[in-house]
Amino acid sequence: MPTNPATESGDRSHAQPPVESVAQISALLLDTDPTLDPELARVARQAAAEGVVLLRNDGVLPLGAERSVAVFGRVQIDWFAVGYGSGGDVKVPYVWNLLAGLRDAGVQVDGEVADHYAAWTAANRPSYEGTWGQWPHHFPEMPLDADVVASAATRADTAVVVIGRAAGEARESVREPGSFYLTDDERTMLDLVTASFARTVVVIDAGNVMDLSWLDGYGERIGAVLYAWQGGMEGARAVAAVLAGEIAPSGKLTDTIALSYEDYPSAPYFGDPDVNVYAEDVFVGYRYFETFAQDRVQFPFGFGLGYAAFDVTVVEATTDAATSDAAPVRVTVEVRNTDATFSGKETVQAYVAAPDGRLGKPARSLAAFAKTRLLAPGESERLTLEFRLADVASYDDSGVTGHRSAFVLEPGDHGVFVGTDVRSASLALTVPIDDLRVVRQVAEAAAAREPFSRMTLARDASGAAVVAWEDVPLAAVDRRERVLAGLPAEIPMTGDRGITLDDVAGGTATLDDFIAQLTAEELSLLARGDVTMHSPLGAPGNAGVLGGVSESLRAKGVPPITTTDGPSGLRLSAYASLLPSGTALASTWNAPLVRELAALHGQEMLQKGSDVLLSPGMNIHRDPLCGRNFEYFSEDPLVTGRFGAAIVQGVQSVGVSACPKHFAANNQETNRTRNDSRVSERALREIYLRGFELCVAEAEPRTIMTSYNKVNGVWSHYHHDLVTTILRDEWGYTGCVITDWWMEDAVDPDFPALEDNAYRVRAQVDVLMPGGVKTADGPQAYADETILQSLARPDGLTIGELQRGARNVLGLALALAPVLGRRTDA
Repeated sequence: MPTNPATESGDRSHAQPPVESVAQISALLLDTDPTLDPELARVARQAAAEGVVLLRNDGVLPLGAERSVAVFGRVQIDWFAVGYGSGGDVKVPYVWNLLAGLRDAGVQVDGEVADHYAAWTAANRPSYEGTWGQWPHHFPEMPLDADVVASAATRADTAVVVIGRAAGEARESVREPGSFYLTDDERTMLDLVTASFARTVVVIDAGNVMDLSWLDGYGERIGAVLYAWQGGMEGARAVAAVLAGEIAPSGKLTDTIALSYEDYPSAPYFGDPDVNVYAEDVFVGYRYFETFAQDRVQFPFGFGLGYAAFDVTVVEATTDAATSDAAPVRVTVEVRNTDATFSGKETVQAYVAAPDGRLGKPARSLAAFAKTRLLAPGESERLTLEFRLADVASYDDSGVTGHRSAFVLEPGDHGVFVGTDVRSASLALTVPIDDLRVVRQVAEAAAAREPFSRMTLARDASGAAVVAWEDVPLAAVDRRERVLAGLPAEIPMTGDRGITLDDVAGGTATLDDFIAQLTAEELSLLARGDVTMHSPLGAPGNAGVLGGVSESLRAKGVPPITTTDGPSGLRLSAYASLLPSGTALASTWNAPLVRELAALHGQEMLQKGSDVLLSPGMNIHRDPLCGRNFEYFSEDPLVTGRFGAAIVQGVQSVGVSACPKHFAANNQETNRTRNDSRVSERALREIYLRGFELCVAEAEPRTIMTSYNKVNGVWSHYHHDLVTTILRDEWGYTGCVITDWWMEDAVDPDFPALEDNAYRVRAQVDVLMPGGVKTADGPQAYADETILQSLARPDGLTIGELQRGARNVLGLALALAPVLGRRTDA
């Protein structure tokens, strides 16, 4: 099958490592097997197809098999299957392109135009710099002769124009032609094609939102627009199936598409290499546009067309939420396919419109969603959408409501709107709240430390919402006092008593009994990985290994635990499946389908030797230029949390583990390891942490990865407030927390005896991955001694803290014991 050049280039530091053991030799013998699970490929194709969003259709789609189609644009062959970096650099045995997919779907593709592009692309292969973060945003377009287009129009009555974009890790999209904007050659192609063809379809193959303002200039000359989020190895074939009518389009946008980049509220505050001020606060994406700028939206959040037409009727809407915080809001809707010809699926969404109150609220916040099964013409299905008003409560980080550091419902009418996108949703129920309610009282954590102004809501004389500004509340908690109050007791050290981790798994000893045997050095080894990527202790090409990284630990039964990227497939020396990007998966609005795909992916992990999948990516699409948006799900935290949970549930259902990332506020790739995300505590809790919170509550991931960036001045891998106060103490998380790969040097400002890894362990970030030291010359293959050195210092790390971290790592090992045991036996 045609191969995507994007899967053949990229980070060459992840080439196959030297063979260092008999086990690796045996494993390498399997690396040449390109066989993939056909069921995994089938479900991946279905997910990619359901993630395609039909933005416009005047009846030109589906193409069918009876009409000849001329396809323009080199990306029909040089298809972008996924973005760049750890989220996409998979050794995949095949990638479909669109030209092959259309032919596979039975579409009559014009041979002359196809041959013209095939010859030109073969002679003009895409150029790659071969350097991390320097991949191309687009491939230069083939110069198009007007005579070629005019001639094609005599043979085919429909044209498909394909435009492709890519971004990736360590590289943003940019506001330039060939990235966020069209190139001159692409405009020429569109001009020539729409001038010659009465029926033109545009397919956008991209991982990020790009500028679509040019569509309005073409008007009716472009009859259909399909946004094809990058769908992995089967993605182009899935797009072809949608174009041909084999699979009904049912995707919905998980981001707002604005009329211009300048319309996005983050635009003035994105891209600074040192500091990102989250001045828009909770007014992210549709929360901003539906409140302040409805007229600046080209395609609203949640929007997507199908070939079928649906009637959505609210059958019943009930709640006791007016008198009880715990009472659910239930809305039952009947969805009927009113089309005479086409089958399809429809997604119903429920939004809450809260009263302004003292905090200022977005006009609408997504509260629930559900998707139908495939409905034949005339068929209907009833869906029930259920949520609690407490789930969309606002966080008071200033005390303006009289309840600082609390989630509150302010008095007034709470409208429940139901529909098929945020803009078309209509009022289904009004829930009056008579008095202010404290839904959940917590403690201040991770609040801003540097002053800045944040967006809030005001009303003009006519009652219209207008942007206002206020000072962000600053941190007031004594961190040193908080940390000291939470230091754990030490388990008395006994020395080696012959207890193994298998004894703990078998119930003949407790985990504390086992931990009591460990020396300070062994505890420090559990707090880091096996120093480098491609550890000889794991499957070839692994991202890193943790757990049993020394002979003494392995002798006590602690197994090596293999981690692998990532969100779109296993990044190993072995062949593996390349799966749809995060945005593509979320655009399905079909969490059960994504859970099914993730379970099959988990089976592939078992086969390939991966224990922990560094996925899902759960950061928010704060700005359309963020290079890793393709890995993430949405501008909305509920969508993010639901799909993150679906992936974790699926992967962990087969015994292996998933690792949501990057915790937290990793919304820019520019200078990502040094950049400071300055964000209010309210925005953190309502937007940037909410998806993680839902994922932890619903799926119980066994591992979580911190982010590279600082959050309000503190690197996430040192952030006690994020990892201990919020994640562990508030949310009750008991799993293992690991760093993103390597970390920055720093001294704890409140405990100068702690630096680097000792500082990290005090924050309850359990494991440095992959374990080595990062220097000015790059990552080094040795570990530092800061943990052991700090034990001897006043105010230094305690044995109890190391034991606490060891418990989290060993808990992961015990959870994986059935999988690791089968692998060892084999």
